[in-house]
Amino acid sequence: MDLEDTLLMMPGPVPVAPRVLRAMSKPMINHRSAEFAAIYDDCREILADVYQTKNDIFVISGSGTAGMEAAVGSVVESGDKVVAIENGKFGERFKDLAALYGEVVPLEFEWGTSVDLELVKEKLEAGAKAITLVHNETSAGILNPAAEIGKLAKKHDVLFIMDGVTSLGGDEVKVDEWGVDIAVVGSQKCLAAPPGLAMVSVSEKAFEVMNDVKKRPYYNDLKAYKKSGDKARTETPYTPAIPLFYALQEALHIVKEEGMEARINRHRVLSEAVRAGVAEMNIEMFPQLNEYSQYSNTVSAMKAPEGIDGEDIKGDMKKRGIIVAGGQAHLKGKIFRVGSMGNVTARDVLSTIQGLEIVLKKRGCLDGLGAGVEAANSVIDKL
Repeated sequence: MDLEDTLLMMPGPVPVAPRVLRAMSKPMINHRSAEFAAIYDDCREILADVYQTKNDIFVISGSGTAGMEAAVGSVVESGDKVVAIENGKFGERFKDLAALYGEVVPLEFEWGTSVDLELVKEKLEAGAKAITLVHNETSAGILNPAAEIGKLAKKHDVLFIMDGVTSLGGDEVKVDEWGVDIAVVGSQKCLAAPPGLAMVSVSEKAFEVMNDVKKRPYYNDLKAYKKSGDKARTETPYTPAIPLFYALQEALHIVKEEGMEARINRHRVLSEAVRAGVAEMNIEMFPQLNEYSQYSNTVSAMKAPEGIDGEDIKGDMKKRGIIVAGGQAHLKGKIFRVGSMGNVTARDVLSTIQGLEIVLKKRGCLDGLGAGVEAANSVIDKL
């Protein structure tokens, strides 16, 4: 399989624009120089618009999980209670991270089912220092109620830590309005940069809490990032992945050129097109929604048709040069997922729906071809 001809339609990493790849080939520079500071400052300025925040933003050389650990480890220590909401794989990861640093108060729902806000309220009323939430749970294709969780966190005076790894840059995220104290995003998702960077926004309230935390992480200590970020010439506390910063800056310029309103609308329309296309194939969406949850606007999770393993669909699509994702953990084989994040285009979505129709017809699930593509295209006409 020729990787250059492969279409990545998974929930990250996503295809990277040629100009972003070219940016990575620039010469190395001193990471303690004015040249690097200018790049870092530019990235932080654009990220503030993406986050919709006036809070400090830092860039960690590490994956989104590094950002998640920085968020939890910098404010939680032994004995602190953390309400960890889980309705998918990455909520589980937040729960596991919290257990390393403090005392987890688990709030577990079946993966793909909606968060019960009354249960969240009960847990917070019992007392906690922080609450964690994955805004966009890609393992199950569900968008969780961040705004409502933020209101509850504020009412009970707990820190709100949010994984926005797969929503920031592709869906509406209002960090300040929602009262998010620490929000994490990954470079290889909606921002369409290569993997390897995590961006973290931090509120003043969170910094105040950090002052009393005796044992914070070393590399992922957000206080260390603030100290370096507040210098007259902006720095990171440790050696940054300079080529990835080049790439991030260029990717953020693409975001800025498109405009966040247009970018969010494109993600929403294209994910709606995916859902319309699969509906014509009688494929059922996996998430179970309530009034506070929605289908994800950056990845669609579908149940595998009866009698077909989701991994087989994934394999058949790969043979056609289209990479989609399967289910994780106990969902493996039961679902498959189609990403629509980053710089994804209408052509990408239509190619994917067409490929899926062919795959399912060959497996005896469809009588004809074209209905899915036509349904998806009718939605895409909204762009």
